[in-house]
Amino acid sequence: MHGYDDVRTASRALATEAVHAGRDDLARQGLHAPPIDLSTTYPSYDSRGEAARIDAFATTGAEPDGPPVYGRLGNPTVARFETALARLEGTEAAVAFASGMAALTAVLLVRASIGLRHVVAVRPLYGCSDHLLTAGLLGTEVTWTDPAGIAEALRPDTGLVLVETPANPTLTEVDLRAVAHACGSVPLLVDNTFATPVLQRPAEHGARLVLHSATKYLGGHGDVLAGVVACDEEFAGRLRQIRFATGGVLHPLAGYLLLRGLSTLPVRVRAASETACELARRLAADPRVARVHYPRIGGAMIAFEVHDDPHEVIAGVRLITPAVSLGSVDTLIQHPASISHRIVDADDRRGAGVSDRLLRMSVGLEDVEDLWADLDGALRMAASPRRGAGLCQQEAPPRGMTSHDEPAAAGRP
Repeated sequence: MHGYDDVRTASRALATEAVHAGRDDLARQGLHAPPIDLSTTYPSYDSRGEAARIDAFATTGAEPDGPPVYGRLGNPTVARFETALARLEGTEAAVAFASGMAALTAVLLVRASIGLRHVVAVRPLYGCSDHLLTAGLLGTEVTWTDPAGIAEALRPDTGLVLVETPANPTLTEVDLRAVAHACGSVPLLVDNTFATPVLQRPAEHGARLVLHSATKYLGGHGDVLAGVVACDEEFAGRLRQIRFATGGVLHPLAGYLLLRGLSTLPVRVRAASETACELARRLAADPRVARVHYPRIGGAMIAFEVHDDPHEVIAGVRLITPAVSLGSVDTLIQHPASISHRIVDADDRRGAGVSDRLLRMSVGLEDVEDLWADLDGALRMAASPRRGAGLCQQEAPPRGMTSHDEPAAAGRP
């Protein structure tokens, strides 16, 4: 079920890898497009051999040699996506799941299974990740800290350090190399959903685990729900065992769509990043906007705080889609305090920089002038004296752009 690529790719550029990883065997099979294997089970007349392969999987979690066994154990189409994503992130392996939260759950269960239930985490994180840790739903305990406090927060039972950079939704960045050093022998998990391997590869900076909500940029078209963890083969084996036991498997059609999405990932991220950079500049200069958050590494995500009611901005867009999620070819905008981070305690949310005036925008592939015209119209509507004044009475933060004085130069990502 593995070994699709036996081409050594150390010298291949990321754009080339995105197109070819997971597909290097196709020409030998007389194929151009990857096949979709929808089988849930597979015939075998060698039950002794099948038993031995299942025993081997139970011991190490390594992908079974030979033909597939059962859809919950693994799927050839999904395995192609896993191979490709591991190549892009520069790790030995990757393990895909039915959602990003299923992927994070599996990581926590792997560590909890050996008695390491304590997690050190840095806010902000994606709201549901925050909730999973805070609520202790998996029997875990979390210590929240800033990056400088990670080393001091570690305990003998600490099983994981978790950071997201750029963070959701404030786009705050952390020094991954410094954080990895502070972790010592404790595995560092980096949520790389916003950056993607196009902008950063956390494994190169010392992270052992790289998490993606593959629903976002990796799929890229708003039509697939998935998660994936890129890591070393040893940890991947444990993740496969958790996936098999809990059933959080990725459907093969989703695996196919993700593999297809990876082929255009560099082009999509760079094009959307160029537009986002320009929009961040315009928003930072707009008197109706209090503050703009845009990361130093660039990217297609923008967060901005408005002087007027952010709900009226959401209500005022026409081209931009007012919806949760991100990373699609079309531009999305949402109010984190109402949706993506609503589940986080209000004081914790605000303490992490997620103000009630903050809007998060995922920039897509539309023309920058059309997007700006839509934003301008929505901001104008929010500023109208006839609109609701619920938030307008609150004191706004000073204008300006956080993370750096100017967005990354267009096309730099």
